Amino acid sequence: MRVDGEPAGHAKYDVKKAHRGLYAPGAGDFVLVDVPPMQYLAVDGHGDPNTAPQYGIAVEALFGTAYAVKFASKRMSGRDFVVAPLEGLWWADDPASFSARRKDEWSWRLLIHQPDWIDQAAVAAAVEATRAKRENPALDRLRLERLHEGQSAQILHVGPYDAEAPTLARLHDEWMPGRGLTFAGPHHEIYLSDARRTAPERLRTVLRQPVRRAAGADAAL
Repeated sequence: MRVDGEPAGHAKYDVKKAHRGLYAPGAGDFVLVDVPPMQYLAVDGHGDPNTAPQYGIAVEALFGTAYAVKFASKRMSGRDFVVAPLEGLWWADDPASFSARRKDEWSWRLLIHQPDWIDQAAVAAAVEATRAKRENPALDRLRLERLHEGQSAQILHVGPYDAEAPTLARLHDEWMPGRGLTFAGPHHEIYLSDARRTAPERLRTVLRQPVRRAAGADAAL
């Protein structure tokens, strides 16, 4: 029997194609999606991603391990997959710190999606293979984690990361209250573009917010 998420015939798995609706929303307006349980390599941290040293270290640990998992999976089982884009969960004591871009107040969990056939043993082996090439303190915090966001609002943002503020303000202050919705988890971003090789005005980022019906609200999801 085929494992959920495993490609038929062991074709190369690509989460962006398997879950196109979650990774290719439109840029016109927010849409509601139902996000199923998905597993990720994950590393936590805090602070401004532009200046906090631990952010770059976490990214390096994630991608090093993700590629080690991919190569081991292909070599040992014949199951290959495209390494997924970087994603991030972001939260703060005051949600307004996102629209105000007070980045020092942000906490984050960086993620890279993993196919469902990848298990804890595969990740542990990949971490050690990555550590053997280059020591990285973030490897000690890296783990395989399952996340179920469920009903979420999302939109595609095209442009610089710092230009997200008006869209997030509209989501938080207008779109969600107008539909009787409130927060049901951290703000989620999916980075479809490589910021090192893409002009800021052409960056493509999925902005996602898990939601639930607000107490006393009449609107249904």
